[in-house]
Amino acid sequence: MTGVVLAGGRSTRMGRNKALLPWAGTRLIERLLITLRPLFRDVAIVANEAAPYADLGVPIWPDRLPGKGALGGIYTAVFHSTSPQTFCLACDMPFPNPAVIAYLREVAPGYDVVVPRTADGYQPLHAVYSRTCLPAMETLLHADRLKIDGLFPLVRLRTVEEPELRPLDPALRCFVNVNTPEEWDAVARRAEGTE
Repeated sequence: MTGVVLAGGRSTRMGRNKALLPWAGTRLIERLLITLRPLFRDVAIVANEAAPYADLGVPIWPDRLPGKGALGGIYTAVFHSTSPQTFCLACDMPFPNPAVIAYLREVAPGYDVVVPRTADGYQPLHAVYSRTCLPAMETLLHADRLKIDGLFPLVRLRTVEEPELRPLDPALRCFVNVNTPEEWDAVARRAEGTE
């Protein structure tokens, strides 16, 4: 399995590139790679601008089908992956949990998609996708049906429910994502223990 950080979004609500936000003494994307490297032999980034990530020492894959949102990013990751399965992680999730990621990897054999589901719904940007998904993804992308969960009825899906996740990450912090400066400030305070 390959681990990929999805950093191809436009970060319009944040007003600047979320992957490059300062986090724990470095950039957020570096912290994510630090989490993924011990778990996966191969690690990469999906991003349309290579320059900001050139110093990270990992392959950078631009979207194969630009303008197709997160599903297009997942498709790009799976297409380029050197492995039968790919773990995809959004660049705006600052609390990745190695135990949760390892669990998703462990239950993945035999499935096309392994996706966590919490009270907030599916977490498709913290999930495993198989190469066997590529034809269905292509069909959806070419039809401009870009909702990721539209893929799920078309594949062998393993939903990892909250009771499986809570023992590994009791607060489910690994699914926290940030889209606005206000959300970022709140997450930073939480990380520092001031909230």
